[in-house]
Amino acid sequence: MIDNINNIFSNYTPYINGWEKFKRASVTIPLVKYNNSLHILFEVRAKTLRTQPNEVCFPGGKIENDENPLNTAIRETCEEIGICEDKIKVISPLDIFVSPFNTIIHPYLVFIEDINNMKINVEEVEEVFFVPLDFLLNTNVNTFINKVNISPDDTFPYDLIPQKHNYKFSTGSYEVPFYIYNEYVIWGITAKILLNFLSYLKERNYHN
Repeated sequence: MIDNINNIFSNYTPYINGWEKFKRASVTIPLVKYNNSLHILFEVRAKTLRTQPNEVCFPGGKIENDENPLNTAIRETCEEIGICEDKIKVISPLDIFVSPFNTIIHPYLVFIEDINNMKINVEEVEEVFFVPLDFLLNTNVNTFINKVNISPDDTFPYDLIPQKHNYKFSTGSYEVPFYIYNEYVIWGITAKILLNFLSYLKERNYHN
């Protein structure tokens, strides 16, 4: 019996518990050389999009059933800003982001070697803009804390748990960072992924 268990788990790859019920997406953090220094490319989502129109984001999108996260990140970047795949150099995967709203995002740090021939997909992208990496590393990020509470369903079986209706469910917190660059506001999930990347650079004393 234990041999059977061993065989079943011999090639097991751990992931995120319950991921099958989550929305999954991939994004790139695209580093580019702009005005002779490293910048990060951001998009402004098209006004006509059903979700989050006009918000700042990274290139990326939904992971399709036949794709791995990296393939999605590269495909979506190519589709949205018109860059050929051979111009995108993958540097590293970054920390997976899991939101309390049933979303998993796989970020990848990439370097785009040539931005001269970008062709923006206007159905998805209003515009792109570039922010100096040094600016982001040295600017103060404003972070606001929201509470995350559990609201049990009307059919929740209180009779099966200790303290019944008096059970004290835990309360969580959800940080929402904001970066301001000229007229652009980078916030929410995009800012959380950005902050994670910038913090890693700072911890390792990065200098441009």
